[in-house]
Amino acid sequence: MSDRFINDNKNDWQRLEDLLKLLDSMALRQFSREEVRELGRLYRRAASDLAIARSESRDPRLVNYLNSLVVRAHGHIYRAESKGGNKIANFFWREFPQTFRRTWKFTAFAFIFTLIFGVFSFVLTKRDADFSEFAGIHPQMRYVIKSKIRWWDDLNEANQIGSSQILTNNIGVTFFAFALGALLGVGTLYVLVINGLSIGSVLALTYAEGYGNDLVTFMVAHCVIELSCIFIAGGAGLMLGYGMLVPGNLSRADSLKKRGLEAIKLIIGCVPLLFIAGCIEGFISPAPISPFIKYGVAALTGILLYSYLFFAGREAKEELPEAVPATA
Repeated sequence: MSDRFINDNKNDWQRLEDLLKLLDSMALRQFSREEVRELGRLYRRAASDLAIARSESRDPRLVNYLNSLVVRAHGHIYRAESKGGNKIANFFWREFPQTFRRTWKFTAFAFIFTLIFGVFSFVLTKRDADFSEFAGIHPQMRYVIKSKIRWWDDLNEANQIGSSQILTNNIGVTFFAFALGALLGVGTLYVLVINGLSIGSVLALTYAEGYGNDLVTFMVAHCVIELSCIFIAGGAGLMLGYGMLVPGNLSRADSLKKRGLEAIKLIIGCVPLLFIAGCIEGFISPAPISPFIKYGVAALTGILLYSYLFFAGREAKEELPEAVPATA
């Protein structure tokens, strides 16, 4: 049995050894898609051959050789998973943008839903300033706007404090937009409505007083990242509600688990983005610099953010081989 068995399979074993030698000097992600698939096929084949050799062969050298080959392959394939730093890098470079692309419709819905209420609030507040009370604008805030006080200028006096407060607030809004999705998505919709109404109303009030462009100039540098995170979090919350209401072929528990895992990935991915937005809002947005610079920052951050979300991790679609517990 051994001679024929070896002759039939030695070419595959040798090819697997060649691929493993390459992995000694390079990372798995540097392999082409075909090489990754070939590695997975040869690994599974070698594991199967090892099981056959253990049960039917009396040649300990063959068993030891195949066992060593399979263990080496297993170690190379899952080496990255044992390194925390690589896990983090893999998450932000691959898992987060891939999850965003799989679930972009929820984010798009959150954006459109907020935009509708923002435009609605802007138009009605322009026609009647009293509508701002319905939109949730506090009377003291209305007095500040009426007095043409540029409240955002205060951030220049203490950027570090302002930046930390802004970051805390942004994380809070993002978290609530996500967490309230557990209320069948209704809580998330409420947060999106409130945000849309308040932004639209404040802009309408400042434009009515003649300095709306100044407020937009303040907002533009940081709002691309900040609002994107809120929409992503809102989409994550809506996804939770959708998973409970429309489980499809899954049980509600399994559907919620699946959607919940994706939603949590989106929220974790937003944390560093919110940190960047908070720094921009604390240091660049209120700075007495040319509006062209602030609009340039908005354009640059928008291009970088959405290039990252739509294109990062696209090379990582290869199917990695499954582990074989008996050989680990």
